Amino acid sequence: MTVYLPTRKPARPFFSSGPCAKPPGYSPDKLATTSLGRSHRAKIGKSRLALCIDLMREVLQLPDTHRIGIVPGSDTGAFEMAMWTMLGARGVSMLSWESFGEGWVTDAVKQLNLNPTVHRADYGQLPDLSQVDFADDVLFTWNGTTSGVRVPDGDWIPDTREGLTFADATSAVFAYDIPWDKIDVATFSWQKVLGGEGGHGVLILGPRAVERLESYTPAWPLPKVFRLTSKGKLAEGVFKGETINTPSMLAVEDAIFALEWAKSVGGFEGLKARCTANAEALENIVRERSWLRNLAADPATRSKTSVCLSVEGADADFIKTMTGLLEKEGAAYDIAGYRDAPPGLRIWCGATVDTTDVEALGPWLDWAYASVKSA
Repeated sequence: MTVYLPTRKPARPFFSSGPCAKPPGYSPDKLATTSLGRSHRAKIGKSRLALCIDLMREVLQLPDTHRIGIVPGSDTGAFEMAMWTMLGARGVSMLSWESFGEGWVTDAVKQLNLNPTVHRADYGQLPDLSQVDFADDVLFTWNGTTSGVRVPDGDWIPDTREGLTFADATSAVFAYDIPWDKIDVATFSWQKVLGGEGGHGVLILGPRAVERLESYTPAWPLPKVFRLTSKGKLAEGVFKGETINTPSMLAVEDAIFALEWAKSVGGFEGLKARCTANAEALENIVRERSWLRNLAADPATRSKTSVCLSVEGADADFIKTMTGLLEKEGAAYDIAGYRDAPPGLRIWCGATVDTTDVEALGPWLDWAYASVKSA
């Protein structure tokens, strides 16, 4: 294959594919400072935490039937909190087609000593959703961040089911239509589609999950940061801004800023449209280059946020060199695929990225690819 090495580097975009890519126009001096340096237990601290929860509900269009809590440990902490507090009451079915889903399987088997039914698929594929038994509690990632594969919709989840549904939705919320009546537990973190700061998770509980918490006591010990009930009842304060541990009020203010920005661009529909436009722009780049392809072969299950690409003939060293060149030029940051995934690129197309920057990435990919090939 003939490789053309551009003699001039392309115009430089501001493009970061990292999970903390900030919204356009982001400026720290726009953050509210009234709660900074104050206790999260003070009136003002509680009010800002409650505001953050209210804004998440508004932008997500979450029904009043579901509670929202801010918890420690990012999405991992939120999802493990749900697992540790609710699993064990009935059988468990788990879906795994990328590294984080497989991590939840490891938790269930090696830490909780459960014997789950596991539906697996290789990177780029999706398990057969028709084989899932909803008499079990069912755990899955809505959008596989490290494989670029997502569930197509919620139609595969029955309206009536015996078990609970647990959705790790950290790179799916604010980007896809999620049927909340079919989701009993959902988790995410601010640093994905909102471009917020890491370290805090968000736990969403539907009424059936609350019923489980109040009627079931796990056989294993629960750390303090996992405890969601008191005297057999849900600790309602957690879902009103009375966090279990001390949160970063700076991170909370950052999340509030991101949510207010989200409202300014059209709320949920605006965020979803931005994600779709970015994914389409990247798809055009892939379509025009024979050496690039989507790791997710089926467009119906291809992520619109965390898009994973294969590079023809590239091994891990090739990708490391290629992405290193892009980072050195300030053209793109953190776009190498996840360490457990096949060697390739992972391009963040979430709402905080401008479509023009995705479009500007194409020539830079040409330059970096050709530079490594000709070396």
